[in-house]
Amino acid sequence: MLNIYIDADGCPVKDEIYKVAERYQLKVFVVANKYINIPASERVEMVVASSGFDAADDWIVEHAGPGDIVVTADILLAERCVKGQVRALGPKGVEFTEDSIGSAVATRELMQNLRHMGEMRGGPAPMDKKDRSRFLGKLDEIIQSLKRR
Repeated sequence: MLNIYIDADGCPVKDEIYKVAERYQLKVFVVANKYINIPASERVEMVVASSGFDAADDWIVEHAGPGDIVVTADILLAERCVKGQVRALGPKGVEFTEDSIGSAVATRELMQNLRHMGEMRGGPAPMDKKDRSRFLGKLDEIIQSLKRR
């Protein structure tokens, strides 16, 4: 069964996911370390993982399986999902695949090292309309692909 798991801490596209899930009649698990307001819907379930380090990520990896979608900006969680044959999609509409996850992890490590050395400051650019549109298009494409299986 096709479910969507949201790594919800800081996810900027939750509302878009709720709408798409409702249209396709899909179950959504909103996973975080603390309670987040969610729509009153039988299709949307809030999961509060323990407050331990990576507890939400661990819960997602334990419950998501092949045929599911995980939405996350966390490259290391995406890597774990891809290894488990779960489709992983970033909030800006970039899908993490077996072909792309290695370079994404390497880039993450490089950027982390540059920030530690003081060579770089700040994080990713904020979401814009193009990012949201790309995300919705890619989410729809993945859902259609999984439904055809």
